Amino acid sequence: MKRRYLAYLALVFCWVLQGCQFSKSDVSTLDKVLKRGILRVGTTGDYPPFTYLNDQLAYEGIDIELAHNLAATLDAEIQFVPTTWATLLEDLQDDKFDIAMGGISKKLVRQQVGLFSVGYHLGGKTPIAKCEDTIRYNSLEKIDQVGVRIIVNFGGTNQDFIKKNIKKATVQIHDDNTTIFQQLANGKADVMITDVAEVLFQSKKNPKLCAAMPGELLDKFQMGYLMPRDLIWKAYVDEWIAHQMLENKIEKIFSAHLD
Repeated sequence: MKRRYLAYLALVFCWVLQGCQFSKSDVSTLDKVLKRGILRVGTTGDYPPFTYLNDQLAYEGIDIELAHNLAATLDAEIQFVPTTWATLLEDLQDDKFDIAMGGISKKLVRQQVGLFSVGYHLGGKTPIAKCEDTIRYNSLEKIDQVGVRIIVNFGGTNQDFIKKNIKKATVQIHDDNTTIFQQLANGKADVMITDVAEVLFQSKKNPKLCAAMPGELLDKFQMGYLMPRDLIWKAYVDEWIAHQMLENKIEKIFSAHLD
């Protein structure tokens, strides 16, 4: 019953705002998922606490739990499709998944290719370093100095932030986001700038690492879910997010992973 109600709201939303007229050859992603009984979720698996591949090669994280919740409303099985930050938009255009989930920042360059859901988390970039070095890197001015080694993962918004804001420091591109924080802990780099949720997660996981600017952000952005250009499907996902928020499920999942 709840599934039908959400689908109905999605259709009404689309008809009122756009007069969406889908031909038989242009069926909504929502209808495709309902028909096949499988929800294909693209995820990088390298961005805890949102998405990561554990030692048993199973996906875990905040957005992995939420993906299962979304699939349940559709009475669908879930199929996780590996993607990368560098190929995310290409994979979306190639119809490799129905929705991308996993700490994805809402950026206009991504909106040019697909559609974002409403935001479900307000994030921002902040630095993380070895605990004994946090005073040395507690501002962007201190970080962007000759001799400072900044490590960053390839192809995502962390790298975009570095390109825009770092002019003097040495930038080290690290291809494997699953080992990047160990590089930092081992002294192979001095500082990393990433989302505040990842900083909180990694500082709890590794006692050598601490937030360099606790409680402060270098920028702000919303996270959302990336989908094909399909307003019916977007409307369904937006309504599902609204239900998750009303029932405090998103807040509880965040707390479980970060507290």
